Amino acid sequence: MPDNRDKLRGLLLDVFLLDPKEFRWDLKRSQIDTWDSLGTVSLAVGIQDVFGYHLTSAEATGLSSVEDIVDALRRKGVAIGDA
Repeated sequence: MPDNRDKLRGLLLDVFLLDPKEFRWDLKRSQIDTWDSLGTVSLAVGIQDVFGYHLTSAEATGLSSVEDIVDALRRKGVAIGDA
């Protein structure tokens, strides 16, 4: 069974159509071509589906890196190992 870190990685690969070989935990929004407004909405929906937590529009639009996503989930109480 995948842990939360693996679940998040899978979600990000799916939402942003990322190549698994190019995924890094330090990616910034500006480095992900598909992280636009639709990507942000898809990310928020995916987080709710996978983790059961709702991101407000302010939280979702305030994300600017994969590290920000990890931090937001940790604030919601999601245990994510070192990313």
